[in-house]
Amino acid sequence: MRLTAQDLRGMNILKYYRLVRKWACKTYGILDADLELLIYLDCKGRFTRKDFMDGVYTYSWDKQRWERLRRGGWIDTWRHRNRTTIMYSVFKTSWKCSQMISRIYRILLGEEDLPTSERSIFYNNKSYTDKVYNKAIDDMIKDKDR
Repeated sequence: MRLTAQDLRGMNILKYYRLVRKWACKTYGILDADLELLIYLDCKGRFTRKDFMDGVYTYSWDKQRWERLRRGGWIDTWRHRNRTTIMYSVFKTSWKCSQMISRIYRILLGEEDLPTSERSIFYNNKSYTDKVYNKAIDDMIKDKDR
């Protein structure tokens, strides 16, 4: 069965997308553009460096993005090139990345709440912006229509 725009609108899946995206970026220590690129690459499954470059076109220029994501453990090598029969390496998103994206989906669908414990990096009240986000998280948790 194919989903329609009305189905997605009825699910309110994007209602708290900005808040969940900000939470994920701060919790996992990645940039907004990196998160959205990882979601794109996760949807592709296996990808090459060229697929990565095609996905980067719409984001701000960041020369270090590829190495930062590789060193951070967000992208793994699925198959190495061997310079004779395999001309290029094939990559996939790591288990850590897949778990983060799955958790974002669960939160957006209302199956899981954003953490509000004292241990949460995002829930510390250090600045005015943190207090605003904490209020938004409380409102999101109380919302029965999400």
